[in-house]
Amino acid sequence: MIDSLVTFVVNLSGGSAALGIVLFTLAVRLMLLPLNVRRDRAMKIRERLAPKLRELQKRHARNPERLSGEMSALFAKEGTSPFAGYLPMLAQLPFMWLMYRVATHPTALVGHDLFGAPLGQQVAGVVANYGLVSMPVLVFVMVIALVAAVAWLSARNIKVGEDQPQWLRRLLPWMPYGSVLATLVLPLAGALYLLVSTAWAAGERAVLASRPL
Repeated sequence: MIDSLVTFVVNLSGGSAALGIVLFTLAVRLMLLPLNVRRDRAMKIRERLAPKLRELQKRHARNPERLSGEMSALFAKEGTSPFAGYLPMLAQLPFMWLMYRVATHPTALVGHDLFGAPLGQQVAGVVANYGLVSMPVLVFVMVIALVAAVAWLSARNIKVGEDQPQWLRRLLPWMPYGSVLATLVLPLAGALYLLVSTAWAAGERAVLASRPL
């Protein structure tokens, strides 16, 4: 299955696995766009309903079942649900798993590279095989730097609702940097997938944020 997927990705780009990963990632993000539009709408509705949600939480603090029912009814009246924001994340998981399997398959990416950097190797392996000062290492460093830049932009644009728990409000601004940590342990193919996916997500959020509800 994995070998077949690699063949498909490579054929998608006319023989370049790196370009195939980019095109595959863009196709996945495009398929998820309708769900992300729904998520953005749900988030804007939640922000608008924040005062009413806080009022319900105070009124039914001792009755969790009544609180859950009242909140669900409030969201249903607006044509959404409290869980609408999680759909895009869950929908992307199968594609992330497939790409991870491709990137970590022992033979799938043999012979495929990005400007001389093997797509199937992690940064530690690239350093060990080519030396710290080499073109393959520079390619990996550039990808990591770009992922870090996208994470920084994403962290700056995160909006934390006042109705969110205190621990979540502190954690959310740091979550985009998880992609940077991932690039340090994933093969270059996985890092490239993360770069394209997070860059798309950052641009998508910026466009959707400017749209009226």
